[in-house]
Amino acid sequence: MTTLNTSSVIVIGAGIGGIATAAHLAQQGVHVTVLEKNGRPGGRCDRFVRDGHCFDAGPTLFVMPLLYEAEFAALGVSMHDVLDLQRVDPTYHLVFDDNSRLNLTSDMKRLQEQLESIEAGSFQGLLRYLNEGHRHYHLAMEKLVNRDFRTATDFFSLGNVPLLFQLKPLAKHYDNMSNYFDHPRLKAAFTFQDVYMGLSPFAAPATFSMMPYTELAHGVWYPRGGMYRIVEALVAIAEAAGVEFVYDTAVTQIAVNGATVKGVMLEDGRFLQADAVVANADLPYVYQNLLPTNGTAQKMERKRYSCSVISFFWGVDKPYPQLPPHTLFLADDYRENFDSIINELGLPVNPSLYIHAPARLDAAMAPAGADTVIAIVPVGHLDEDGQQDWRVIRDQARQSVFKRLAGLGIHDLEAHIKFEVNYTPLSWRKRYNLVKGATHGLGHNLTQLGYMRPHNRDAQYHNLYFVGASTHPGTGVPTALVSARLTATRLLEERGY
Repeated sequence: MTTLNTSSVIVIGAGIGGIATAAHLAQQGVHVTVLEKNGRPGGRCDRFVRDGHCFDAGPTLFVMPLLYEAEFAALGVSMHDVLDLQRVDPTYHLVFDDNSRLNLTSDMKRLQEQLESIEAGSFQGLLRYLNEGHRHYHLAMEKLVNRDFRTATDFFSLGNVPLLFQLKPLAKHYDNMSNYFDHPRLKAAFTFQDVYMGLSPFAAPATFSMMPYTELAHGVWYPRGGMYRIVEALVAIAEAAGVEFVYDTAVTQIAVNGATVKGVMLEDGRFLQADAVVANADLPYVYQNLLPTNGTAQKMERKRYSCSVISFFWGVDKPYPQLPPHTLFLADDYRENFDSIINELGLPVNPSLYIHAPARLDAAMAPAGADTVIAIVPVGHLDEDGQQDWRVIRDQARQSVFKRLAGLGIHDLEAHIKFEVNYTPLSWRKRYNLVKGATHGLGHNLTQLGYMRPHNRDAQYHNLYFVGASTHPGTGVPTALVSARLTATRLLEERGY
């Protein structure tokens, strides 16, 4: 057996999954080098600071805390020792087209009063829905998320047949809501979370009722310092285990010989040898750009991709205390919104959108007397013929945000913007090598989940592994941590460590 201290693994990409995989491997004595094309770690869980304004450029919601807790524990660290978490309640302030509101809260009495004012008897429907969500959450964690499906029989087994009935994977999430609510606004209020997976609730499996459940039962949280604190905590764990991070270093090719990966070629012409390579870059990008053509890249092109978003990052010269931490504007033409995004790859006429004001939770996120505002507008991913005019679409999205804010009585935000940074699907593709600018990687439709999602080891190259959003179990920060543990465990087993 190769001694541990002479074994070397290269990780391509310092996203959440790449950092955590490297940490797991290094803690077992493997020498790990992480190569990152950008100047800092984090991948899509990125951050930038300008004129004292701090922006989380990717995820802004800390959800599924039990999963985080378990994955930090697997790295030998208490989550609560490295993250200063505060619970956000109400989790969201939902605003509808007539500017009526619904504040989602774990205070069941307050929630009951609000729901009953919209639809009589709906609170009992919510309790039944949350009971279903509880079942879906715990079954999915045990049977799907935390399992590594290496063979078809691991997934398509007699033991898993009951999941067809217990998890409702064949039912559409929005259609399933008719069992609990009649009012379309309540159906929207408890299915919009599907966009976390880049999915339409009209296509998502009803399994995803587990997301509203975990938000109300386990809470939505905020790490003081922003979501990037997760990245910093993971890097510290990895570096303590001996991981070497190399930034501003792009990989242009994964070098292979037969069925074996030999190492990687860098943009500056250097070759780095490795016993194994873990790709944390977007998986379709790896097949299309870093590996020899073998048909898999074409298969990836035919898969379904998640939607994208246009993000606006505004430094504002006055505070807006009336803006809560998380405001979600839900359009009444809910189905048309998702049809425009998923089917037409565009921007809805009246888009649903999200606004984050982090300074409501952490005053250090904005200078004194100022505010930091992030607006996120879901849009379609890049089309194949490049016909989308993202400058026009971006400007339309911006005006949609201002229009929504005016409904809250905020008419002057545009006049008080000191600076704007914005990301379109083109930005996501350029900065993070996301194929089609799809912010959540491959879609999470039924035929791209579990064993049917790309695996964490390549079928042809036995020492090439994958981690991240487009591999099992899927997108999101906590699931990236699970992906990292599963990938590291498999690599250690198969490489004989």
